[in-house]
Amino acid sequence: MRKRFEEQYSLGVIPISEVKIRTKSRDEMPPLLVGLQTIFVTKELNEAVFELLESVVCKNKKATGRQGMDLWHILVLALVRHGCNTNWDKLHYYANNDITMRLIMGLHNNEFADGFCEFEYQTILDNVSLLDTETIDKINALVVGYGLKLFKKKEDEALALKTDSFAVETNVHFPTDLNLLNDSVRKALSRITYLIIKGRVNSGGWRKTKSIIKHFKRLLRSTSWAVFKGKKEEYKKMMVKTYLSRAQDIEGKLLKALEICQDEELKKYTDYVSLFINQIDRRLLQGETIASDEKVYSIFEEHTEWISKGKRNPELGNLMMITTNQYHLIMDYKIMYKEKDAPQISPLLERLKIAYPNQTINSISTDKGFWSKPNFDSCVNAGIKHVVMPKKGKCNKTEYEREHTDTFVKLRNKHSAVESNINMLEHHGLNRCMDKGKPHFERYVSLSVLAYNLHLVGKEMIRQKQEKEKKALAKKLKENQYQRAA
Repeated sequence: MRKRFEEQYSLGVIPISEVKIRTKSRDEMPPLLVGLQTIFVTKELNEAVFELLESVVCKNKKATGRQGMDLWHILVLALVRHGCNTNWDKLHYYANNDITMRLIMGLHNNEFADGFCEFEYQTILDNVSLLDTETIDKINALVVGYGLKLFKKKEDEALALKTDSFAVETNVHFPTDLNLLNDSVRKALSRITYLIIKGRVNSGGWRKTKSIIKHFKRLLRSTSWAVFKGKKEEYKKMMVKTYLSRAQDIEGKLLKALEICQDEELKKYTDYVSLFINQIDRRLLQGETIASDEKVYSIFEEHTEWISKGKRNPELGNLMMITTNQYHLIMDYKIMYKEKDAPQISPLLERLKIAYPNQTINSISTDKGFWSKPNFDSCVNAGIKHVVMPKKGKCNKTEYEREHTDTFVKLRNKHSAVESNINMLEHHGLNRCMDKGKPHFERYVSLSVLAYNLHLVGKEMIRQKQEKEKKALAKKLKENQYQRAA
């Protein structure tokens, strides 16, 4: 049983709508809390957001039983983690000790008072993990819609979009086939130990799995030292053969264990052992070059890719494309698994048309990586007045004239603002994803985008409030001057 939020406040708890947030700070927390407070006090947003949360968190749950964490608490905790680019440990500390955050959650801020609610670390992790990507994206669309009304000076103002891509890193170590083989052996032997405890595999021949893992890691270090420190070719090959020989012995025993126990996880790591044995043999002993589509960069984050994008240091993760407007709100995003920039424009225009049917797009700007004649034509056919898409290579006379008009140059200069949007997004958690697994990676990205947009909404709310206060103060001073003159 879960509530949206606690409607009956206990003695000493301030209503969320009346919480005063100290905004004289450059920290990320105040604008984010103002944004969350806006969701809570705005009736349309409040109802829509809680309906979405109920549809995923309370799905197939009974209305009776032990009370779970309130839906409002789940949303606040999830967004604070990404808005402040923090980890679960610091979020645990904030949830129990940050006074303003607890007031926004509708909780007592005095731990000595009756009814003080204290969150456990695992409770926070388990509840925040209940959110899914689809629901977060729907909430984000509501926040963007509210943000457009807040920022726009005119209702019919058209959008000026900017599109670019960047790498979201996954939490993996630098991959070599030697250490990936070691990871595969270690995980396979750990799984064997688990299956022995469960009685699914005979312990014969597996009595010293910890010792085998330690010995294999020592062998990895000596082999890596021989391969990467410029030793003689004969010595390198001898060490590699010793390493592979030991791995093949373990592989043979794992295959026998699989005949007895058909375990999916054990099969997965055994397949990886076989794969890396084959690749090491081909690369280091036979001198072959392994094709990029055959390579695996992590056995834990299998979606990880090797991303260069012309940079000196490659990144390990996945490309993500974002589209922002003139107010820096992220209108659309996409994680590109084994995809490039060029084919993304037509699907982007379709998504924007579905998500924002009442919005007119005046311009769209990209870098040269998105250029292609079909992409340019699809933007023109979509009714976009100004398409700022620089061509790769040499331009003909018509293209040269198009790229040197005042409007094109002005919008192309403004396109660099998307880089600051990317930098801000990286400070909302997307520099490196610390969550494990592809579904959690996608949820991590969507929560960071939502936290980013909510931060901008909160920042604009603060700016408008300060502007009103300045005008009120100026008006009061003017009235006092008239009274003194009279």
